[in-house]
This record gives sequence, C-alpha cells and structure tokens, in this order.
Amino acid sequence: MILINFWIAHRADMLGAIAQHLLLTLVATVAAIAIAVPLGIVAARRPRLGAVLLTFANIAQTVPSLAMFGFLVALPLIGGVGARSALIVLILYALLPVMRNTVAGIQGIDRAARDAGVALGMTPQQLLLQVELPLAMPTMVAGVRVAAVVGVGAATIAAAIGAGGLGDYIFRGLSMTEPTLILAGAVPAALLALTVDASLGWLERAMTPGAAQSRRVTARALTAVGIVLALIVTGSFAISGRWGSRVIIGSKNFSEQVILGELLAQVIERTTDLRVERRLNLGGTFIADQALRSGAIDAYVEYTGTALTAIFHQPVARDHADVLARVTAAYTETGRTVLSPLGFNNTFAILIRAAEARRLNLKTISDAAPHTPSWKAAFGYEFLEREDGYKGLVQTYRLRFSETPHVMDLTLSYRALAGGSVDLIAGEATSGLIKGLDLYMLEDDRHYFPPYHAIPVVRTETLAAHPELRTAIERLAGRISEKVMRQMNYDVDVGHRDAAVVAREFLDRLGLQSPAR
Repeated sequence: MILINFWIAHRADMLGAIAQHLLLTLVATVAAIAIAVPLGIVAARRPRLGAVLLTFANIAQTVPSLAMFGFLVALPLIGGVGARSALIVLILYALLPVMRNTVAGIQGIDRAARDAGVALGMTPQQLLLQVELPLAMPTMVAGVRVAAVVGVGAATIAAAIGAGGLGDYIFRGLSMTEPTLILAGAVPAALLALTVDASLGWLERAMTPGAAQSRRVTARALTAVGIVLALIVTGSFAISGRWGSRVIIGSKNFSEQVILGELLAQVIERTTDLRVERRLNLGGTFIADQALRSGAIDAYVEYTGTALTAIFHQPVARDHADVLARVTAAYTETGRTVLSPLGFNNTFAILIRAAEARRLNLKTISDAAPHTPSWKAAFGYEFLEREDGYKGLVQTYRLRFSETPHVMDLTLSYRALAGGSVDLIAGEATSGLIKGLDLYMLEDDRHYFPPYHAIPVVRTETLAAHPELRTAIERLAGRISEKVMRQMNYDVDVGHRDAAVVAREFLDRLGLQSPAR
C-alpha cells in the first residue's frame, strides 16, 4: 500500500522516468539492430572475419556495465554525463545477441532452400533479401528479444551517470536505505522487461514459418510493431521532457544534495517562467563537476572546501573568505559562476557512537586517537582519495586502526557505525542521521578540515541566456543554516519523507510563492 501511495503521489515523475527508460532502451536496441544485423550477415558469409567481430562483441559484453559507464564519463567528445554515454553502453551490450543470432539464423538455413533460389537465377542480393533473411528472421528476433530485455536492466544503471530513467529511484533508495524508493523503480523496471519480452516473443512466434498463415500475416505483424514502436518513441520523447529550452538542475548522490537540487529547481519554478529539468542523484563530486563542465546540467550546489581540494586540486586553506575567493576565481576561469553561499558549512564530521563517547568521555578527535588502534573504521570512496581526506586526517591526528578501513557508501557507513560493524566513520556535519542514529561528532580540535560552505555553481553561458536565474537562486542566499539543513536531512533520512516535499515546505516558510501571472 505504501508503494502504491508513493506511485500515486509521484505519478507525473514516475511517467517521466518510465518514458526516459523506454526511450533509452528503444533507441539503443534499434541502433544495435542497425549495426549488428549487417555485421552478422558479413560474419555468416566470412567466418574468419566473423570470429573477430563476435570476439569484439563478446569482450564488450564482459565489461561490467558500471565500469563502462565510469570510463565513458571521463572520455572527451563521445563520453560525458547523460544519455549519450548511456546509449553507447546499451548499444555495445545489445550487439552480441543480435549479431550472434543473425549468424546462427543465416547459417541454419536448409541448403536446399538456397539451392532452389540459385536454380531460379537469383542474384546474391535477391537470395539474401528473399530467402535467407525471411527464413532467419525468427532466430534474429529472438536475439533482439534478449538484447531488449538486457537493455531494460542495464538502463537502470545508467541513472548513475545522469541518464535518468527508473534507476534514479533505485539509486536514491540505496543511498537513503529506503526500500519504498528502491521498489518504486525496481518493480516498473521488472514489469517493463516482462512486457518487452512478451511482445517480442509474440513477434518471434508470428514470424516463425508455419505459424503465420500467409505473408500477409507477417507483414501485418511487422507493420503493427513498427506503428507501436513509433508511437512509443514519440510518446516517450514527449513525456520525458527532453525537448525545447530548459534549465537543468543537478545534484550529487546523497540526501542533502537531492534536497538542495530540489530547492534550486523549485525556487526557479516559483519565481521565473523557466522550465526546469531535474537530473538529481548523479553520482560523486567528479561526475557532478563533469556534468556542469560539459553542459549536461546548468547548475548544482557544491561545497567550497570540496571545490578547492577535490576539483581544482589547490592546497588546503582554512579561512572561509580566502577559500571562497580562490574557488570563485577558479570557477570563473572555467566558464562557471559562483553565486552567493546558501548559509551553512557542511564540514566533514568524524563520528562515533554516542554511547561510546559517553563511556570513554571523548569530545575531540585527539581524545579518540589513543583508542583507535582497537577500532575499525569505514570511509566513503571520495574521502579515501581526497587531499583533505583520509591520509591527511591520520597524519594530523596520528590515527591507527585495527585493520585497513572499509570502503563503503557514505549513507551505509552511518548504519554500519550505529549497528556496531565499525567504530568510526567520516560523515557530514549536517547529516540528519547523526541525531537519528544517536551518533556523536568529535570536534576537529586541530582544525584539519577546510570550510565547506554550500555554494550554487551555474554555467556562465546559462546565466547570460537567462539573467533571471541569478535573481531566483540568490533568494536562497544565507537562508539555510546548519540547523535548518540538518533538520531537512533528518526529515528525509530518518522521517523517510520525500525530498521534494521537504524542499517545498521550506520555501513556503520563506514565503517564496509563485508570482501572479
């Protein structure tokens, strides 16, 4: 019942996600057919060359999809964040089943059928079009069926690079450990895969020799499928909203970022006539930054300390004004504009269980240092690699742990700490889970971490095209305190409330209403 209520409450967003998912799968499958069928014909006629082509397709399919998405994100020209990279990966995955079944279908034709065609004086082209392809068609459709079903599944992972679709809900649910969100994306994706499988199964049976009563039946089947595909593609493109002029708001893949993305999107919608598209839950800092650089998104909220060290690789600084000035200059040089800070500092928080802090009377990281040799730690992927992350922390406080720190998703690390699987993690000062899971934030008494003030970053080109965007976003300047941000995170992470609703209620309290039009 909770899941059904969620679908009803988010029916417009769900329709858009299903449309994006369908569009990605259909375009990738059609493109794969256009590439793999000619290659399969060549492979059937020239076995040595065919072996090379099939080996290439085989290798492409053995690469884990998430690794391939990650590789393409950093690749210039053909890669990047969004649907383009997703389509490339989905096409590569669809090549093997279509190509292999085309080869199997053509090579499996009865030799007598070919000999009859030759005896009738058919040219090689006539033999292919009038004898071989029609007889091989059921096997080829079976390959398309496998490719399409695999595509529906792989398209959910494409959400990790901002391609949209039902995977958005699954990734958001995983980051919040919220089963309803996971099921909200997973169930429609499974139903979509079953529908695609059943539809292509029907087509496969309709085209099997003997099943069709006449060529007219087969022609009708193909015509019906063509019309349905055209309608689905047109409808999906319309519903997905990927047309016309719009401002695209992005975010990283944790609750606070999704809330901030919603705040930016909703304040623009309330105070301007601009149409807004959301590409929230993109991934980590690198992916969000790449999305902004490439134009896949127009704006998102970054943190000053993160931008300074992780994006621009400048030395760590402690003074807020200095960090903000250096980050603003660096963004300006790369065609992006920093707007006024939102008002809160989300510094890293070294966390332990509150009960442990009380038992050992620990208040600072220095207090905890003598105890860490018997503790287990867990950190997020980024924290282990960043200049302002793990290496500097252990050197500054001379921390040692009983074993190599576990690497895990940031949100899941809070649960691991609360459950006693680990004893220390690096979280965020504004996380609602600190209060919700009864954790304790140790004071950074040696001031290791730089300031991490939240700043909206917008493409300068977009601001020039839509000057009203600056005024809209700067309505949030200095309006979000640490306490307010922590409460909004608590509402989402602990209260399991929708980030969009939490953001809307905050804007209502600020009195930001839609102007009369």
